[in-house]
Amino acid sequence: MEAYQFYATPENGVIQIPEHYKNKILSNAKVTVQVEEVPSLRDILLPPTLDTSGWKFDRGEANER
Repeated sequence: MEAYQFYATPENGVIQIPEHYKNKILSNAKVTVQVEEVPSLRDILLPPTLDTSGWKFDRGEANER
């Protein structure tokens, strides 16, 4: 079995096979789709949030060093 890898963007649920592979895929093919997660611009620009509501902060303990 031969394997070919390429990137494609579906259009109306259809993924086009690149021209240079069309003459190599002449019979049934097993297709596996891996979707890459693309981070949003907001995820890139904003720092992550940290929930500290369950933490106990004691300034005295912190300054004992």
